[in-house]
Amino acid sequence: MGREILVSANPQEAWVALLEDKKLVEIMFDRPDQDRILGDIFLGKVDAVLPGIQAAFVDIGTGKAGFLHVSDLNLDEDEDDDESNGNGNGKGRGRGSHRNRKLPPIQDHIKKGQEILVQVTKESISTKGPRLTAQVSLPGRFLVYMPYASRVGVSRKIEGRDQRTKLRKMAQKILPDNSGGLIVRTVGEEVTPEKLEHEFKRLHERWTKIQGDANARSAPALVHREATLISGVIRDLFSDKFEALRVDSQAPYDEIVEYVQSVDPDLLSRVHLHEGPIPLFDLYGVEEEIQKAFRRSVTLKSGGTLVIEPTEALVSIDVNTGRFTGKGKKDPEQTILSTNLEAAREIAKQLRLRDVGGIIVVDFIDMESQENRDKVVRELRSHLANDRARTKAFEVSNLGLIEMTRQRVRPSLFNSLTAICTSCGGIGRVYTPATVVRQIERTLTRAGASKEEKSIVVRVHPEVALRVIEEEPGLLKRLRSGTRMELEMRDDPLMRLDEFRLLSGPAETDVTDKYAA
Repeated sequence: MGREILVSANPQEAWVALLEDKKLVEIMFDRPDQDRILGDIFLGKVDAVLPGIQAAFVDIGTGKAGFLHVSDLNLDEDEDDDESNGNGNGKGRGRGSHRNRKLPPIQDHIKKGQEILVQVTKESISTKGPRLTAQVSLPGRFLVYMPYASRVGVSRKIEGRDQRTKLRKMAQKILPDNSGGLIVRTVGEEVTPEKLEHEFKRLHERWTKIQGDANARSAPALVHREATLISGVIRDLFSDKFEALRVDSQAPYDEIVEYVQSVDPDLLSRVHLHEGPIPLFDLYGVEEEIQKAFRRSVTLKSGGTLVIEPTEALVSIDVNTGRFTGKGKKDPEQTILSTNLEAAREIAKQLRLRDVGGIIVVDFIDMESQENRDKVVRELRSHLANDRARTKAFEVSNLGLIEMTRQRVRPSLFNSLTAICTSCGGIGRVYTPATVVRQIERTLTRAGASKEEKSIVVRVHPEVALRVIEEEPGLLKRLRSGTRMELEMRDDPLMRLDEFRLLSGPAETDVTDKYAA
């Protein structure tokens, strides 16, 4: 499988695209106005301790208080060998690894007003503040340094037992007593002891500086900022598993070359500056794929469709056969299985591309055979394995549903790049002209009952005016008689389809809010 990294950057924004076999599978972006704090380390002040949910809210100076669960305090070392890094590209530590054991009361460990060093493991999403941990980790290219841990681990993605043992021994050898813990990252599979030791010293020096900065400041304060998007991706991902890294701007290209030269010179030949007349993302069809990622419906090659609906609580995905009827009408179960298998592959791709997180419910087409249900689950899980975010898919229920979760450390691409529609309030639908006419009728009836208005001009969208002219030509006459007001209707193409305004008297004073429900 051919893999490439594309980097498109300018002073206003930076984009990183991951391609597999020339197809976009993951997209990341950053802008100065996004206020990204994932991986940043703060000296925070405890605002409140809530024993009922065994958590505390910590002021880190970003507007929204951060959420700190008791499992994220430095009570003992973590038992997870997953990679942890500030960009959220690895597997951060958190509450899930502590569910099977009893934790001490949070009120025995932190108090209101206490200053505490914390790291952001999840960005603010919607109305929720950032998720925090006191188990600080500092990612390097080959290592993750955990100052408060006391053990050495190896990334689970390094599978060979002998290689894992070798790397663990190398890491243990460079780690002084009582100086923290380490995890050897996937990129460090073939690293030399010299490079490992050099990086550990650099990370340890960084931690010493962070402690010094924290001691010199008053909470809340930022004491360490995580690497930028481009730097983080190059550090965490770029390896000999990628055929090329293409950059369309000179400044980031020079920075990448300098970094790669220092950590892995053998990869320099794979770094390319794109200078062609066609923009880099256009050349590889990235812009088109980004636009597709916002569509509600995704068409499958077989003719079936996925309908993806994000909500506040979860994301629902509905699978439909569409026009696909299979090779023959005698075996509908096989047709359904084929559609569900294709849908499983596409769902794994879409979740990764859209960076959807949280709870996801997939409504596959009902299958009678348990064997076929198992095939669909296996297909989905096999493709989810390519995802860098943690995912878990449960068995197909009797209703044909699969419940799953995907690690969410920042808002999805959809939420980051779009805003709620001012016309529909985010629901994706507006009132029909017929509904708007009934709203106008009720509002004018209230205005007439008040006895305060003598004449009113009703401004509406042209489609609403056309509805009245064609379907209810006697409406205004009836309302004039019932309300005893002079009424006039004007169309205004600048109005929203479901909007109307009531303008009272010769001065045409807007009184809509006074009478509208």
